[in-house]
Amino acid sequence: MDAAEAIEQYTMIARTKILIALFAMLLLTACSNKVYMFTSFHEPANEGLRLLYSKDGYHWKSIDSIYLKPLIGNDKIMRDPSMLQGPDGLFHLVWTTEWKRGNGFGYASSKDLIHWSEQQYIPVMKQEPTVKNVWAPELFYDDEHKEYIIVFASCIPGRFEKGVEDENNNHRLYYTITKDFKIFTDTKLFLDPKFSAIDAEIIKRKQADYVLIVKDNTRPERNIKVAFSNSPLGPWINMSKPFTEKFTEGPTVAKVKNGWLVYYDAYQKKKFGASFTKDFATFVNADSLISIPEGHKHGTVFMAKQKIVKGLLKP
Repeated sequence: MDAAEAIEQYTMIARTKILIALFAMLLLTACSNKVYMFTSFHEPANEGLRLLYSKDGYHWKSIDSIYLKPLIGNDKIMRDPSMLQGPDGLFHLVWTTEWKRGNGFGYASSKDLIHWSEQQYIPVMKQEPTVKNVWAPELFYDDEHKEYIIVFASCIPGRFEKGVEDENNNHRLYYTITKDFKIFTDTKLFLDPKFSAIDAEIIKRKQADYVLIVKDNTRPERNIKVAFSNSPLGPWINMSKPFTEKFTEGPTVAKVKNGWLVYYDAYQKKKFGASFTKDFATFVNADSLISIPEGHKHGTVFMAKQKIVKGLLKP
């Protein structure tokens, strides 16, 4: 290939990318003011934050960019990114920064998902010298008390009845609360279901009606269940039987027409699955109804205005 041919080929590729971006922006113009967004990462989790978007909550497209490279934590990784937009207009992001040895999670914020604040390491388990990890911090905004609840999983060997799990894998769920991401309450136990539990997300259906989606991380199970409460802090009751197969984790929920889609990472099959529910009591497999780009790993679904997504799609 001579220089002229190389330049022509490069120009064609650039034009194609611009046309794809413009087509995506036209699709967004035809939909409602809000767009579904899905935080994501790719293994081995050292590149940073990726984003998907969807106009219907079922069919997802990837935005071909990395928006925040992880710079903090022992391992400097970004796993399990959880994001929501607060009443202050800022997008708040928390994530897992290390597999082991850590006692905190990462935090950053943004107005437009492109320009980000300085990353902070939040040592929520610094009071536990034997803690093994801090995994999958999940954000929930309590609109009644106007504060953010952050739920995460940690393993403290010997703290709980051993059960079927090794002491180094016997997780429980904990939480901290903040109003401004500067001052955090002391960490407290969020859920002890009498088994190793990770990957929790809180859903508010209406006042005094909350659902918790959680992974049972014990070897016989490794699937996803739900529980219920009249408060976002529990107590959580009526833990269900699993509604997913084994080797599923990282659940997140999209509110769609007539119900909810619960997405989850079917990690052994290296694919994403989903279940549809109207009441969190009966679930229908929805794998055939969704499409998610290859390589996507679990994060959370949130909503953003069209103009935010259009800004991300600009060539």
